[in-house]
Amino acid sequence: MTVPYESQAVPRRPRNLAQGLVENFTGRIRAGDIAPGQKLPTESEIMRQFGVSRTVVREALSRLQACGLVETHHGVGTYALRPSGEDDFRVDPAGLATVQDVLVLLELRICLETEAAGLAAQRRTPEQLAAMRRTLDAFQARLRAEGDTVTPDFEFHLLIAQATGNRYFAGLMSHLGSAVIPRTRINAARMAGDDNEPYLVRVNLEHETIFEAIRRQDAEAARAAMRTHLSNSRERLRRLDGQR
Repeated sequence: MTVPYESQAVPRRPRNLAQGLVENFTGRIRAGDIAPGQKLPTESEIMRQFGVSRTVVREALSRLQACGLVETHHGVGTYALRPSGEDDFRVDPAGLATVQDVLVLLELRICLETEAAGLAAQRRTPEQLAAMRRTLDAFQARLRAEGDTVTPDFEFHLLIAQATGNRYFAGLMSHLGSAVIPRTRINAARMAGDDNEPYLVRVNLEHETIFEAIRRQDAEAARAAMRTHLSNSRERLRRLDGQR
């Protein structure tokens, strides 16, 4: 049975649209308003009802899936699962308002994502590797076109978390969403101390180094590349904070 939607009040648009959808569906699934096995509305229906883009809807559904609250059958639809009953880890992405807030989150990410990269190198499937390659190609294409690079940036990190085979890595990344990308909170050019493009080129090269280590299934190299990537972001932010 598909979840009825017209009877639901449309919530006020939150600062983070994807997180708003995640919270809406999570609350309804845990409260039993959406029963296990019920089919969620289509992407188009959610877009129309909430007034958001397809990218926002897909990010929200990806987070819900990573948290074990829904499952998607391609070509059929997305269905609610029975909640585990465990309390979710809470970090409010909307609260990352200052350089110091982002720095604290980066410290956590360095610890978690360094190990995630190593596990991903050991456990990734050919399909997961191909998906990572597509996100990096999308990053490069959008960089040249001066388009949105935040979405493929986040997707790359989420895919690595998913490739660990450990749902808690994926769940945390999915919960945080694109807020884990520092330039969603801090202007990218200010972070780099120069033009936006050279900064993003460096980020892209760091991603490629991580990818190559995962492709070779070199766990130690993957850990080192991820630590370098996130540490570089931390140092850029520290310099910015010092200038402030």
